[in-house]
Amino acid sequence: MFLSAAPRRFICGLLAAAGALLAVPQAQAAASIDAQRIAFKQAYAAANQGDPGWRTLAAGLHDYPLYPYLPAAALEHDIRLIDRAAVEDYLASYPDLIPAADLRRDFLRELARRNDWAGFTALYQPGLGDTLACDALQASLAGGGTLDFQRDLAALWAKPDLPGACDPVLSAAHDQGLLTTARLWDRIDRAAEAGKAGTVASLASWLPAADQPTALHLAQAWRDPAAAVAAASSWTSSERNTRAATLALTRLARRQSTSADAGWQTLQGRFPFSEAQRNHILATLALFHATDFDDRALARLIALPPTAQTDATFEWRARVALARQNWPAVIAAIEAMPAALRQDGEWRYFHGRALAAQGHAAEAKNQFKTLADEATFFGFLAADELGQPYAICPLTLADDPARQASLLALPGLQRALELFAVDLPKPARREWNRALQGADQATVRVAAALANQRGWYDRAVFAFSSGDALRLYDLRFPLASQDGLVPQAEAAGIDPAWAYGILRAESAWMSDARSGADARGLMQLLPSTGALVARRNGMTWGGGDTLYDPVTNIALGTRYLAHMASRFDGSPWLASAGYNAGPNRVDQWLAARGTLAPDVFIASMPFKETREYVARVMAFSVIYDWRLNGTVIPLTTRLSTIGQPYATAAANAARKAVSCPSSAAPAAATSVVSAADGR
Repeated sequence: MFLSAAPRRFICGLLAAAGALLAVPQAQAAASIDAQRIAFKQAYAAANQGDPGWRTLAAGLHDYPLYPYLPAAALEHDIRLIDRAAVEDYLASYPDLIPAADLRRDFLRELARRNDWAGFTALYQPGLGDTLACDALQASLAGGGTLDFQRDLAALWAKPDLPGACDPVLSAAHDQGLLTTARLWDRIDRAAEAGKAGTVASLASWLPAADQPTALHLAQAWRDPAAAVAAASSWTSSERNTRAATLALTRLARRQSTSADAGWQTLQGRFPFSEAQRNHILATLALFHATDFDDRALARLIALPPTAQTDATFEWRARVALARQNWPAVIAAIEAMPAALRQDGEWRYFHGRALAAQGHAAEAKNQFKTLADEATFFGFLAADELGQPYAICPLTLADDPARQASLLALPGLQRALELFAVDLPKPARREWNRALQGADQATVRVAAALANQRGWYDRAVFAFSSGDALRLYDLRFPLASQDGLVPQAEAAGIDPAWAYGILRAESAWMSDARSGADARGLMQLLPSTGALVARRNGMTWGGGDTLYDPVTNIALGTRYLAHMASRFDGSPWLASAGYNAGPNRVDQWLAARGTLAPDVFIASMPFKETREYVARVMAFSVIYDWRLNGTVIPLTTRLSTIGQPYATAAANAARKAVSCPSSAAPAAATSVVSAADGR
């Protein structure tokens, strides 16, 4: 059916008018939610500071999804002042919310501090963690109760480490005669296996006097393996002392392989080591001589008994051979691996490299051919060896409006999305996890896409981490232009694709990421590093918490990357290694093996974490280059030769095409497997 121009203009006018009418309430709703968010932030800050004015600021927020977080924050601030009635009122009002569970837990700790055991017992619920479980036992003891080992202690006793709140309970159990020698040894053995030397040492004093030295030997093996190995020749030859000697030798091998060798020569005839213990010691000694690249390392790995071989010893046999560029030995090492390990992309690639180096071009080509269909570090290297395009086969997630609507109606997901919108990502993740607990893969997938639309990128990164979901590149590798990475990287003189790769590998787009070493934000900068970079570049420094602001973090992170690259002739792959392991360690590796080709040098890095990190960053750089430009700088170009200057590619530099070969294409464009975690 066709219409003349006049009717078409009339209908178009009606549609435009209808659209304008619809836009008014939508605009009003947007303004309303923005106002609520501003008011919530102000009220939440006041409540966290104990300012009673939060109630005035929150006057219009009673129907806002996050309102329950406000009275909870005020109560948490005054936790040492409030009474049980105030807490119980909140719990009655919001019984199933996360802030209620937190408030119950925190107030129970306060009641325990007050020694208000009657109040504690009235409020306590099982399943709140080991600290409160032990406090509950203390409450029972304070009321005149006694302990029953199976009922009260068995579950706690099975754990290798317990909080300090359990110490009075364990003392009471000891005084009641419940901690028999057999039970003490049972927990000591578990703690020693888990490396909890403090637990072992603390329990040793309750053992019979004759048993105490043996327990302390186990603790010493963890704390000071060199001293334990030196002292072991004077220990009695018992089963547990043999375990302690095994532990001390293997621990020492990690630090001083030569000293551990000498200790093994002294002790191997002193204790009745089992075959498994001997194999463990021999494999560990060989492995850490290999990571030191000792002259006899390859021979020692080859000579290990078959029962002593592990995946690590098989791999390091290949790594040592690679570092020596002994290609026949590389082939032999890879072919000696178990079949599953041999199928790893790294070893398929180096098998092909070794075959090519030995003149077996056709066999090498066959190895590279199947690997080149994979969008991975080694898949890209294989494609470069063959001179063919990279196999990147993107998927697009199909819309599911019905499921989106049902998800957005969930109060828990509403709270999660709102918490993210008001810059509270940690509680947002807790609400997210609870709201989607038990959800099927399709539901998690749609939820992650909804979060991604709102700028909450890490939800998709973690949700789409296996199977065909890895091909949802637009969701797994967001560009987030609002954070300014591209202009900041260009201003710093580094490749934006590489900067994106570092960011993605470091934080998986979690803006509030914080490591055990206190590295913070998207690019995981230490506050001391952030302050130094800001000073060097004449930038404003607002303190460590400003690293959680994406714009600030990226501005400082790209400058730090540029500084790291300058240490290594501009090389992005070496700078990536330095970013992960520290530049001084990379300098040491370069001094020892700096003549190797980049791919072989990466394989020879002693730290597994750094090897995998560099491979991940460089593969991510290729994918981000493709996302930004449609074509890519070849990975082999990015892996510049050690000692040669590397410059960020010019606009007219040779680039590589990307295609989706039929052998690598997914069966269905919307077939997606999701996972709960991963990067």
